[in-house]
Amino acid sequence: KIEDPVAGKISISSLATRQDLTGFCLIPPQVTFGVLKEGCTYATTVILKNVGVNFSRFRVKQPPPYTGLRVMYTAGPVAGLQVELEIEILAMVIGGKDTGGLEEVSHDIEILTETETLLLPVKANIL
Repeated sequence: KIEDPVAGKISISSLATRQDLTGFCLIPPQVTFGVLKEGCTYATTVILKNVGVNFSRFRVKQPPPYTGLRVMYTAGPVAGLQVELEIEILAMVIGGKDTGGLEEVSHDIEILTETETLLLPVKANIL
């Protein structure tokens, strides 16, 4: 049992033992697109879930244009809910050298919350 001196309530909860009542988790924790055809656009959805009990805000640091990646989402507070992040990739080969037909794209998308920075690894092979 933990007494909240501000609200005057006693909380009986497994979450009450945690020091930090905010936090996010990514479902899935990484994105692997597999082999993509050059010139096509592909998309997948990642869930950003608020596992804390408090309102918490976040923002996504957009990847640089040369990666071909873009993250689309609705900004705002997330309280006990989840937000869908749509990860979109335009499959394009960077550079003029011959790589044997496959080029690997790998980038960590940064998601900045009020308490931490989450990294979402994204990988793809462009044919």
